[in-house]
Order: sequence, then C-alpha cells, then structure tokens
Amino acid sequence: MSQIIKIAIAEDIHKIAEALKEKIELAVEFKVVDTLTNGADMIKRLENNHAVDVIMMDINMPIMDGVQATEIISNRWPHIKIIMCTVFDDEQNVFDAIMAGASGYLLKDESPAKVHKAIYEAMEGGAPMNPMIAKKALTLIKKGKPSDVKDVADYELTKREMDVLEQIAKGLSYDQIAENLFISYGTARKHVENIYKKMRVHNKIEAIDKAKKSGLI
Repeated sequence: MSQIIKIAIAEDIHKIAEALKEKIELAVEFKVVDTLTNGADMIKRLENNHAVDVIMMDINMPIMDGVQATEIISNRWPHIKIIMCTVFDDEQNVFDAIMAGASGYLLKDESPAKVHKAIYEAMEGGAPMNPMIAKKALTLIKKGKPSDVKDVADYELTKREMDVLEQIAKGLSYDQIAENLFISYGTARKHVENIYKKMRVHNKIEAIDKAKKSGLI
C-alpha cells in the first residue's frame, strides 16, 4: 500500500495513547490523524470528518466504552476498520468486541511490527488477533458464545421495547411500528436503537434471530 493510511486512536490514558502513536508512526505509510479519550468523542469527531481508515480502540474508557463506540461506528461508517487495543484478554471482552463489529483484537504491549502487521491485515479485510486471543476466540466457537443467548431479564428490555421487538419480528417498518403502538416515528426508532444496544446486535435480522434463540419471541 503506497497511500497514507489514516489512523485514529481512542484511549483515555495519555501516556499509552502517545506510546501507541509512536509505534504506529514508525511506519511512514501510517499517519495518526487524531487521538480521543473516549468513544463518544470519537463518534463526534467522525461526524465532522470520517476520513479515517483504521481506529485503534481501547475498551475500558469513561463516558462511552470501546464496545459501545465500535457498535455505533461499524453501523454508521462500515468502511472504517476497528482494532481493539486493550490490556483485557478475557473471553467476554473478546466476544463483545467481535460482536460489536471489531476487525481485530490486540493487546497493548504488542511490538510495533505486530501493530503494523495488524493494521495492514485489517485494511486487507482480515481479522488480526493476538495468538492468545485467537485461541480464546476458537474456544468460544467450540463451546458456545458466553452470552449470545441470555434470559429475558438479562437483556433488561422494557415492556414497550418488548412490544417493539415483536413488531420488528413481523417485519414492520418504523412507520408501521409507530402507527400500531401509537407512538411517533422518532420514538419507534429510538426504541429499536435501545433494543439493538441491549441485545448487542446490529440489525433486524440479528435481533430476530437472537430473540428466537433466547425465547423472547
């Protein structure tokens, strides 16, 4: 790749963000265009200018964590590759990051060479992962995802959100849901967004599939 790859960093600890930036920019093909301290600020930044190729995303951040931000960004700007870069390596975080739409998952102490390789791999459509994390991901596949199927109470859906979910399962549009439940279009859309967030899904098909598997509908 001869063109400059634009990279943004979401990391709330300044020293770690600077260290990651230094690692990345050891390769002349990479340019860190911005560093933000939480997911909400990253989204605001992208709303003003989403000319970013890759985001190195921390998980544990204030205001909005990396998993929530990844879900939103992967839906709104699917061209952006997101690599989770964190000290956490437990199974739940691996699962949450992958389900949110992350392209890869690295630990923060990776060498510059491994970080560079991961960015290239993500840009080419791959899924770069630290070997230890890849092993955990394989374990998840073999034994079943840790929280893919939950009890109704675990999703914490309100009665109104359950009503909306049932409408979604019927294949109805926002307008139709609003009309049937006597709510506004905007309210219907907000309920759907909340359902997706709580169930950790990205679209109606995923929501319906997970709801059926968990006995919600």
